[in-house]
Amino acid sequence: MIKKLTRHGNSLALVIEKPILDLLGVSADTPIEVTTDGQVLVLTPVHDAKRQAAFRAALEHANKKHSRALKLLAE
Repeated sequence: MIKKLTRHGNSLALVIEKPILDLLGVSADTPIEVTTDGQVLVLTPVHDAKRQAAFRAALEHANKKHSRALKLLAE
């Protein structure tokens, strides 16, 4: 799906249609995490803050413990 940004004051907004919001279980009150790798924008609904924090901690631990192997795999 190709979307265009919409002017919203001095900012730009992305309008997401209701069927997509329903599919993701997102409402106006759902916090959305915005991340990027410099080329791609990723929007992720945060449904459970504790679970998200635990996942990030586990990911950081795995990256520290296996950083050498991960670097070799990336080559």
